This record gives sequence, C-alpha cells and structure tokens, in this order.
Amino acid sequence: MITLTAATMSGLAATCPGSGAPLLALKLSSTLLFCAATGLLVVMNKIQPSQLAEEQRNATRLFKCLKTKIETTIALRNPTEEDVNDVIEKVLAVDRAYPLPLLGGAMLEKFPEKFEPVVWWPNKTSQPHEGKPKSEKIEEELVNGWSEELEMELREVVEVTKREDFEDYERLGNMVLRINKSLAILGSLLMGIATIGSVFVDNIRSCSWAYLVTLLAGSLAAVVNSFEHGGQVGMVFEMYRYCGGFLRLLEETVEATLEEKDVEKRENGEVFENKVAMQLGRSGLQLRKLASKSASCRREGIDMDEFASKLF
Repeated sequence: MITLTAATMSGLAATCPGSGAPLLALKLSSTLLFCAATGLLVVMNKIQPSQLAEEQRNATRLFKCLKTKIETTIALRNPTEEDVNDVIEKVLAVDRAYPLPLLGGAMLEKFPEKFEPVVWWPNKTSQPHEGKPKSEKIEEELVNGWSEELEMELREVVEVTKREDFEDYERLGNMVLRINKSLAILGSLLMGIATIGSVFVDNIRSCSWAYLVTLLAGSLAAVVNSFEHGGQVGMVFEMYRYCGGFLRLLEETVEATLEEKDVEKRENGEVFENKVAMQLGRSGLQLRKLASKSASCRREGIDMDEFASKLF
C-alpha cells in the first residue's frame, strides 16, 4: 500500500501545473514513501517473515514432542543418566536446527546456495555392535517380531522414499529457492528505480520519462512484493526443508535399527513397522504392498513413472 500510494503521488505530481509548492509537496511525499517502502522491503527480504513463522512453528512442534517423550519416560520408569544425556543432545540439536531469531541474535540463512533438508536430531556415529549375531532362524520364524521379509520390506520402503519423495522435495525446494531469490532481487531493484525516479518527477511538459519510469517501476514492485510475501514463498521453501528432513530422519532410523545385529536389542519388529507406516500415513498392509510393488517393478526394470502410475 505504501508503494502504490507513493506511485499515485508521483503520477499526481506529474499532472501539477507549474513548479510551485503543490509539486514540491507531492514529490517530497512520494520520495519519502518510496524510501520507507524500500527500507521495509529490505528488512522483510532479510528476515522472510513467512519462512520465519514456519521455522518457529516447526520448532514448537518438535519441542512439544520432546516434552511429551520426557513425560512418558518419567511416567514409565526412573530416568537414567543415558536418558538425560539423550534428551540434552536432542534439545541442543533442535536449537541448532531452529535457533531463536531476532532475540537470540542467530538466524538461519534465508537464501542458501542450494536446498538442504533441516536436521533436528543428534548426529550419532554408528558404532560396531558386539552382541550376539543375528539369529539364523530369522528367515523362518519371528524373533522379537522381526523376520527377513520384514527387513527387506523396510529397506525397500526406504529406497522408494529416497528415489521418489526425497528427490521430488529436493527438486521443488531448489526451484522455490530460485524463485524466492529472483523475486527478492527484482523487488528491491524495482523499488530502488522507483525511489530514484521519484526525485526527478516534474510536470509532464518538462519531463515525461521520469514519472513513467516511476509509475511503472512502483507498480511492478508492488506486484512482485505482493507475490513474494503475500504468496508465502519463504514458508513453502521451509516446508520442503522440513519434509526433506523428515524423510532423511526416517531413513536414518530404519538403517540404524537394521544395523543392530542383536535382534533382541531392537525395538519389536511389528511395532516398528506400524510406526514407520503411521509416519508415512499408511497402514501396515499398505506399507507391505508398497514394498512388494516396488521390488517387483525394480526386478522387471519398470520406469519409476510407470511405477508411480501402478501404485496410485
């Protein structure tokens, strides 16, 4: 609205006869409004309010999940030192992923070089497990709810999410990042042109190009900035970052569980399968169908687009 008001004043200044006080007042008002709008735009492009809101919404959700997990642990048993250290690592990991902006003095880079999924969990280096080896009868009978078929199913599901979903989020995230960068640069450039042009606005008889450039640049800047911030482009980018991080966390969780050689030390296989299915918004039966269809399509050499059409 400030930009449109300033552009309107520049147009009115161009229609003022002579070069008296009304022309000077309109020019000065237009220039000051353009300067104010440019300053606000620079601040908004720096902090990206929609992306900032999405970041804090995700951080709040993660801290609430962590709080619920702590309360559940305390209700079920007495926490150990390992539990305390694990919670501290998770809190610090969430704080690193989503630092408190503005007040805390730290802020995520709004225009990174490329799309990277957010990582809000501690990076634990895998260590060799010195337990009893995996039972040789796992193929024939369930051991702690695990079977060879279930392991293959989970590996196949991870491959599908990596090939399909994660690649889609990465592609779309990079596209939205480029769009957001372009809109931020273009909007600032147009506002700068409009601000400079408003200084040279005179009546139409004296100088016709200045007011045309000012009106055109100001109007286009209003459209570009409305699309960037009104369209919540930054929020969409942050949404893709979070979804990419969710899929990476799922992949690491499944791989870390399957790397545990001692089957008895793993989480119950059926419970773990249902947890993975719920996180992907599917039932256990749908997860098994997904894995079997993916495996059969891979064996038959079917293209992934054909696989997606078969699946859905």
